Amino acid sequence: MSLDINSLIAEFAEEFSSGGISVVMDEGDTPVDVLESPSDDIAAELVSDRSAYEKQKATLQTYLDSLPYECESIDVMQAKLEYIVGKLIVCAKSKNWLVLTTWDAILQCWLQMRYPMTTSTRATLVRFYYELCLLPGIEVRVIRSWADMLYRLLGSKTVKRKLEATDLQLPWKPLWDVLYKELFPKSRLAEFQGNRNLNNILLYVAESCKRYFPATDIPDMLETFLPILTPDTTLTMIPVLTSFFPPTHTHIYLPVIFRIWEAFNSHIMDDRFLEFAGILAEEHVAGQEGPAGEEGGAAWKDVGIWTQEEWLMLVSKGIESLYVPVGNSSNVAATAVQADASAARQGSKVKKTISRISCMAKLFVYSMALDGPIRGDSASTPGSPNSQPMGYLAGSKALDSLDKLITSTESFFHPSNSGHWTFTLTNLLQRLTVEFADRWLEEQQPSCKTPVAHRLTPSLRRAFVDVLRTPAFLAMFSKDSFCISMAQSALRTMALLEPTLIMPELLERAYGGLEVVNETHRTTAVLKMLSGISLPLVSEMIWRPGQKHLLPLLELCLPGIDLNDPNKTICATLFIVSAMQHVKVGDLSMHHSGFALSGDAPGEELMELDTEDTHIPEGVEMSPFVSLGRQEERTLVRESTAGFADWVTSLFRRVLALYENLPEEGGKKKTTGGKSEETVLKSIKSMLDVVTLHLSDQLFDLVLNLVFEYAVTNAKSNAIRAFGQLVACLARAQPQKTLDKFLPSCISRIQEELKYGASSVRTTSTHDLVPSDTTLHWNMSILRGCLAYGAHALLNHKEDIINLLSLLLNKTKNERGYTGTAAIVTRVMHALSGVYPSDNRFVNEDVWNQPEFGESHNTQWGRLYEAKDVKVEWHVPSTEEVQFILDILDRVAAPALDKIETLAQSTQHWDEVVRNDFCRQVATQRRRHSINFLQEGPKDIVHPCLDPETQLEGLLVDHLDVNAGFILTDPNDPRYQQALQHRIRFGNVTHLAAIALRQIQGGEDHLDAVVAVVKAIDTYFLDYGMSRGDFITLQKNFAQSREVNRVSARQKENSRIAWVKRAQVYHCGRLYIHALYRRRSSLDDTLLKEDLAELCLSPYTRVRRLAQNVLHSACGSYVRATRYILPSIFNALSKGNDPDRIKGALYVLGNKGTAALTMSEPPLRRQYLVALLECQHEEKPSIQKLVTTFSTECLIHLSEEVIRTSAYTAPTPGVEASIRTLEEEFSPAVIDSQLTKAAVECAAKRVQRCLEETDKTVRSILEIASRPTTHWRYVHMAMKFLIGFLRRDAVAPPELVRFFMEQTLSPQPGIRASAEQAIVKTAVLMKIRAYAKTDDELWLCKWQSPFARTISIDNPPAFLAQLYQPVNEVDGFYVDLLDTGFLAWTKTIKCYPVNLSNSVLWDSASRQCLQAMHSFIGEGYFTQLATLWSQESSKASGSPHLHAENVIFMITLAKLFNGEHLHLILPIVEPLMSDADKFKQAAAAEILTGLLRGSKHWPRQTREELWSWLTPRFDVILTQAKPDTVSYWTSFLEHTLLNLDPRRFQPLVDWILSLHLDFQVTKALNIIVVFIDSVGVRFNGVSEKYASIFFDNADSNYAEIRTSIANALCLIAKYQWRPAYPSVDALLVACAESPDPLRIRQGFFSYHVQSIIDNLPKWKDERFPPPRVSQSRYDKVGLTMLLWLWVSLYSPEACLVRPHAMALLPELLSMSELSDNPELQKYSSAVLRVFSSVHLPPSLTHVVLENLVSAIQSSESWRIRLHALPALVVFFYRNLLTISSDGVLKIMDVLLDCLSDENVEVREMSSKTLSGVVRCSQRQNIIPLKNRFVSLARSVKLPSRTHHDYGESLRKLHSAILGLCALVESFPYSVEPWMPSLTEVLARHATDPPPISTTIRHCASEFKKTHQDTWHKDQLAFDEDQLQSLSTMLVGTSYCGLIASVIGGLWLINGYIYRRLDNAS
Repeated sequence: MSLDINSLIAEFAEEFSSGGISVVMDEGDTPVDVLESPSDDIAAELVSDRSAYEKQKATLQTYLDSLPYECESIDVMQAKLEYIVGKLIVCAKSKNWLVLTTWDAILQCWLQMRYPMTTSTRATLVRFYYELCLLPGIEVRVIRSWADMLYRLLGSKTVKRKLEATDLQLPWKPLWDVLYKELFPKSRLAEFQGNRNLNNILLYVAESCKRYFPATDIPDMLETFLPILTPDTTLTMIPVLTSFFPPTHTHIYLPVIFRIWEAFNSHIMDDRFLEFAGILAEEHVAGQEGPAGEEGGAAWKDVGIWTQEEWLMLVSKGIESLYVPVGNSSNVAATAVQADASAARQGSKVKKTISRISCMAKLFVYSMALDGPIRGDSASTPGSPNSQPMGYLAGSKALDSLDKLITSTESFFHPSNSGHWTFTLTNLLQRLTVEFADRWLEEQQPSCKTPVAHRLTPSLRRAFVDVLRTPAFLAMFSKDSFCISMAQSALRTMALLEPTLIMPELLERAYGGLEVVNETHRTTAVLKMLSGISLPLVSEMIWRPGQKHLLPLLELCLPGIDLNDPNKTICATLFIVSAMQHVKVGDLSMHHSGFALSGDAPGEELMELDTEDTHIPEGVEMSPFVSLGRQEERTLVRESTAGFADWVTSLFRRVLALYENLPEEGGKKKTTGGKSEETVLKSIKSMLDVVTLHLSDQLFDLVLNLVFEYAVTNAKSNAIRAFGQLVACLARAQPQKTLDKFLPSCISRIQEELKYGASSVRTTSTHDLVPSDTTLHWNMSILRGCLAYGAHALLNHKEDIINLLSLLLNKTKNERGYTGTAAIVTRVMHALSGVYPSDNRFVNEDVWNQPEFGESHNTQWGRLYEAKDVKVEWHVPSTEEVQFILDILDRVAAPALDKIETLAQSTQHWDEVVRNDFCRQVATQRRRHSINFLQEGPKDIVHPCLDPETQLEGLLVDHLDVNAGFILTDPNDPRYQQALQHRIRFGNVTHLAAIALRQIQGGEDHLDAVVAVVKAIDTYFLDYGMSRGDFITLQKNFAQSREVNRVSARQKENSRIAWVKRAQVYHCGRLYIHALYRRRSSLDDTLLKEDLAELCLSPYTRVRRLAQNVLHSACGSYVRATRYILPSIFNALSKGNDPDRIKGALYVLGNKGTAALTMSEPPLRRQYLVALLECQHEEKPSIQKLVTTFSTECLIHLSEEVIRTSAYTAPTPGVEASIRTLEEEFSPAVIDSQLTKAAVECAAKRVQRCLEETDKTVRSILEIASRPTTHWRYVHMAMKFLIGFLRRDAVAPPELVRFFMEQTLSPQPGIRASAEQAIVKTAVLMKIRAYAKTDDELWLCKWQSPFARTISIDNPPAFLAQLYQPVNEVDGFYVDLLDTGFLAWTKTIKCYPVNLSNSVLWDSASRQCLQAMHSFIGEGYFTQLATLWSQESSKASGSPHLHAENVIFMITLAKLFNGEHLHLILPIVEPLMSDADKFKQAAAAEILTGLLRGSKHWPRQTREELWSWLTPRFDVILTQAKPDTVSYWTSFLEHTLLNLDPRRFQPLVDWILSLHLDFQVTKALNIIVVFIDSVGVRFNGVSEKYASIFFDNADSNYAEIRTSIANALCLIAKYQWRPAYPSVDALLVACAESPDPLRIRQGFFSYHVQSIIDNLPKWKDERFPPPRVSQSRYDKVGLTMLLWLWVSLYSPEACLVRPHAMALLPELLSMSELSDNPELQKYSSAVLRVFSSVHLPPSLTHVVLENLVSAIQSSESWRIRLHALPALVVFFYRNLLTISSDGVLKIMDVLLDCLSDENVEVREMSSKTLSGVVRCSQRQNIIPLKNRFVSLARSVKLPSRTHHDYGESLRKLHSAILGLCALVESFPYSVEPWMPSLTEVLARHATDPPPISTTIRHCASEFKKTHQDTWHKDQLAFDEDQLQSLSTMLVGTSYCGLIASVIGGLWLINGYIYRRLDNAS
């Protein structure tokens, strides 16, 4: 059993991600940057030329060497792989896909063993699973499992790839064909697919395999994808681009990707492209010298592989992702989110969780290199105030960009400035450090291909850490625990990268945080942080000065162990754990001083050695963080270890004191107190585990005596369990000593207690502790701890232990007593039988035992190992220990079984005494058989549950037989037979007990006995090998401990405990494999069916639930166990059964695993569905609720794919080709020809049986649904089941179709809606079957309509122009779906001739269906239907809308019967249209929509009849449409016109275009807007005309009309925007060469906007005075324009309005000053804010900046300046990197001018803005600015108030003071060197008149607020005079400030006194 150290670290510190270790020298050894490659011969020696297979073998060997038993050879495992692959091939050849998935699991088990697989084998298996994923019509669940298998074979991305592109090539086109139908499903099919998620699975497959798509196919991909990318498909197609493009040859597709990205406002697109950019940056970090070579690799450009323009865009998008409110802006990133939400009709279900922050981190880190001149530190260099720094930080452009980003957001890391951005920012810190450390380590490897000139250097590393450390130090005290953890992770990684930069400051904060007693949050944060940096603290190899601080810090954290503060206790234990796991706790000072260790000397005396003669280096105490020489440091460390004895003693006494204050144990689980106390105890146990394990022998003896003394003198009822855990920690460290010390005492005291009646009151249920039993349980708990470890120590006390167990079993009669006894039995049996690591110390056992190590172990602290160097010590049961186990079974277990057997046979006379005896014996009995030393042998299978006609024994899945350390494996061994007989007897007795308990009357009294039997069955079935839950827990535990001390997956060294855990996980993985796919013996079957299944149907809920959990787990372990128990479960659902049995059966069947199985096998599926439908006889509401729930859940397993998967007959050429490759890869014996032949023969029978059962199921369900007695809810349920059985490869029976038609007239709306869906689905599938010629056409939706034609597009403009013209009635054609022609055109497009000559050729079965439908539609049918549709809906709806199911149903009928019933329908619609009832109008709109859309292929005469009736009624409809019904008719227009050629509805189009727009009522305008949105690009023919009308009427009096105009203009621009290149090649050339290839900068309404701009000044002069000002033309037009800009900026096509917004920018600023119209002011400010915060291309940045600057400079209104300044700072932040140095100069000039503005509000706003700009990027100008402001302040003398220059002087002085205050506030959390001197300048003016004095006081109060946390340190920067000046600033001499003076003065005086005392000391 391994220590739970690092799982504790992960759990309590919430360490999210890897920290790491890197070899970092001390500061004295830091090398200079050397950019020279190692010579070729040295490189050749360093780089291993071993093949990948050899490396896998070497890795495997480290696993095998770590196990204590012999494992299989590679040849043996290769034979097993062949066997598995052979089964896969047979399943694939026989198309038995469900059985194939079971063998997938066995292959997964094989992979888990980590045996090597040749590259060719892996490639062929990947190809095989790839082809399987492409099979059309397979159940989604099955494809998901194949996709998962594919990913496992390809391997994780974090380590070296298992396959390179040269090893495997996969075709992308078949995957695209399968994916296309999921992304763009046929409209009427889409609603039946539900949320099946197949598109995401297939995209996942594409993303996993894109590396293996041929790079030569990239042009073909572009040719396929780009023409179908339109504004309406971006959310669907962008994930396709990023998932399919291979990560090589990026120069082909990157230009077009950046142009598309630039053109759209989309959060999803930003996610995808940022992720893609991060992947590419990492992939091509080596440039053209990487794996892709010169041809495929990306060349290094301006910044990494990016051009300057691309880099600026990437970083700008990254800055947007941080959502930091610089300039007090709100979260404007919501524009992109809202744009995605409003992206009409995209309907994309493509979803993927993407961490933008991780992508940004990759982008920055993998773009870093020495690629520019190094920037000098110009912050302290005097010069002009506007000088700009030359060069880049550390010579890296990417690092310089990062520096600007971090600097600009630095203040947002401080805890006082937290918000929603805090998590994002700290996450960025963490991910940056992780990625940097990963790259750093990778580039230290000899195999690294990155050219030396492009690698990271020590100076880059140092600069990187320097940039991030300040925000990390700020964030470590964050208010949010997640943020604290991420900050600590970042600090830990940086401490390992650059310890000299991080550790001194961290320790300074640590001491400060631990010494304060009143700031709990600070203390816990410091303790968490210390736990993260424990490795650099204790390892002299990483940071030499660290070790001497260990003991002082440990002593300071002891007060943190406090039950009253659980959080602090957990953090304190966490630090102790993380530090102690790297350290031996032993005194070294005596060795250093020449004293020998005496084993006889008491520990206390040994610790008090005189060390006066030891030389202590000078200066140590004065500067505790200075790095001394190695010997001096070691001397100090040795001296400090003298304190270990006192510390350990104090620690244990502190823990014992905490135990004494625990609440009493109690509750069902016998927990101590609540969750917080339990967590504290768990953390203390983990801490004690580590501490005791690493104690020296002397200190261990000291602790052992201390604990023993406490144990024999106390018995605390509240600390029984806790004290037992403490003893267990001692026993784990040194079991022999502990057992010898405690066992005799415990045995004697237990015997004594039992002798005097302890635990003699019989109970069988949980109860509180009886006070008189305290001493007994105290000693039993100690005994549990003693006996848990060290099996060899137990042998010495064998007889004592056996006698004690017998005594306890007989004498402990209450529940607490006998469960405690059972726990002791479990500990003993596990200690004896288990195979587990026995030594978890930080060094190997041989090193630990060396005398030299004991004398100088400090040099080994923090030692890390490679896997091959770790020697794992295991406990493996010896012969004596096995005999010990058998003796316990014979002498203790066998008599107990006899007793149970006797009791079970006398159930007629059971009383409380007998029941107690029974429960006691069963409880301890099941613990004795919970052992793992006996391997299961072959079993005689009595019930294989196979159908011999359709299923083969040879394909039945079998477990992977591997060695797992079982001790008894040979059935011929007498010990094996002895143990096996005990197990069989245990099973038989358990069965006997279960039978007996079922026969007892008054069962409620015996529930405890029944529960005990269920638990015994659980033990029998599941306590073998290892459970899945335990194995997953172990895996997580190992993963956490592995990550704690490593930087990267490439790192070879880690702590020894991590390697020990790895070995344990590998061993347990072998055990887990044995627990899977076990076979059933006759005894197993008996216990399963007769006992466990019956107990699942118990009338008692407690028993039922427990038994059901056991049953589901057992069915998961035993092959075909579920099938075996299902008949009895189905039987329990039949009529006449008890309701509780029915409920139990429903729960068993409703389990997700069971339901998936029953629904996948046709016979079981029929039984299950019929059983559910027959449950209506049971009236109990809880049962009806269960039936409803499970019937809904099983619908996901009811689809045509499920049926096809079971009965697959289609050809599979791709899979067959991959099978041939697999056969060539392995030996000829891989295929069992006889089995293959039998399987293929069975396949035909299986298909036939499946289809017969499916038909039988449909008939059975239909029969139940058709019964007159069936409740309507069950009719609805049956209807949903029947819809699921409709499939495209078979025709629905006519009687089923008639049933559906009957239910379309059901009075129940739910049934009616489902029936309409059923008819629609039936008709659609009939159509598909009639159109499709092949299986692929049928299932890939590639069929061709007989009405459709394909025409080529040779001249796109002419083709488009043709669509604007009326259709030619002779040879014209309609183009319905125009899904191309945005970026480029497809070569052909589908169209429909005007005059149709073809008709659908229905097969005979389809004709019968049609006849069944037709016969039901009589004269009264549509009347009834209209009546039902006209009823008021019972469902509450937010807005009126048409019912989609009604519309689609009517479309279906219209299409099927070609308008045959038109004469019946129109008279019914007439009165509905004119009725005032809105629901009747809705029904009319639904019917008419269906008729119009369904008339697509009607005969011409019928269509004309419809139009001649409808056209005159359009005006009537419009006239009578009321506000509550108008939405029905706009929906009618939208549904009718959408995705159909509007020329099909020419009369309707003509009527719409003839409408008069008077802009007084909204009806006509809304119709036009809906029309534009519905017809899209086809409106372009008249769009210019309407745009002119809208602009001319922008001065409408009504807000609704102005909103409609804004929406209309936005839509017109959207559809006019069509770059539409004639070919993809032309598009690619334009994207590479043209500055605006997508034409987003031209502006579609420039003429109209310019006209308005020209008129606005005139209209402004004509504005009405208030209160009529809002009726002014200026205000109305202005509001319309603002609404248009607002709507457009929040749309996906926001770029289109950018030119107009830039033109209107001066007017926006002008409108923002109009306080007499609040609405105008609000909208103008909002638009200004949004526009200033969106990403702009670098070429436009200077234009917007110029506009903002000129508006501020030239405006005569101070209000304009006041509103423009915040926009300026937001714009500056968002475009931080793109603003040129000239632009920065202009901004600084403007701000400095505004500081002198006449208006005080403008001056104050410019001061705030200046503060932000300086903080963001202008730090190099601080000294010149300071000098300028100081000089100005000194030069201005305030005259008297009556002097004529007073106002001007006051303004100048105020501007200087504001400037100085802005500089102070630009560094809110630090004291810069130039800052203290400013206090003297400001203090002189603290008494000046307002606003000067108020400005100074405000600045001082802000300074106080932001520095109070760090004032103890910050005050050292000020001298006494400056502190006095600061006090003056804070107070002034105002009488009103008296109270403030007391408070502020005390704050400063306190600091002053503290400093004087500090100096005096």
